[in-house]
Amino acid sequence: MPTSPVKTRVPLSSFGHLITEVKKQLFGIKGPSSVQLTGWRKYFNSYTLQGRRNCVLATYGVLGATAAAFLMHKQNKDGRQMSASTH
Repeated sequence: MPTSPVKTRVPLSSFGHLITEVKKQLFGIKGPSSVQLTGWRKYFNSYTLQGRRNCVLATYGVLGATAAAFLMHKQNKDGRQMSASTH
């Protein structure tokens, strides 16, 4: 079994945490503390679980709103064509 130069106890199923750990150990990159995050970055970031959750929820919200707008537009268009063809 090959060995890794990175000494970590993060399970392989948690790929995001593994990448973060590799960055810390190999490159010395560390995320900002929650005190340093201000404005919208405090709520939408990739460093905290809350920030990641908010990004996912915002993405799903935008996709849902887009789908709803598309369906409403499609229904209005079908209704106009049907009423015009009956007259």
